[in-house]
Amino acid sequence: MRASVGDQLVQHGRVVGQHDQVSEVVEVMGAQGTPPYRVRFPDGHEAVMSPGPDCQVRHREQEHQAQR
Repeated sequence: MRASVGDQLVQHGRVVGQHDQVSEVVEVMGAQGTPPYRVRFPDGHEAVMSPGPDCQVRHREQEHQAQR
């Protein structure tokens, strides 16, 4: 998994009815885009995350293409 500042980290819900949590990568703490990442949630809360298999990185380029 590799991410850059500005990418979104999507943590998928683990049980039925649980929504995905989306956060923005504000700092890449690993080498060459690897975890851990400092992320900011929409409510302003920040955390350091080492994403597991229930997460995906949504790259900025993907967001721009999806909006077109």
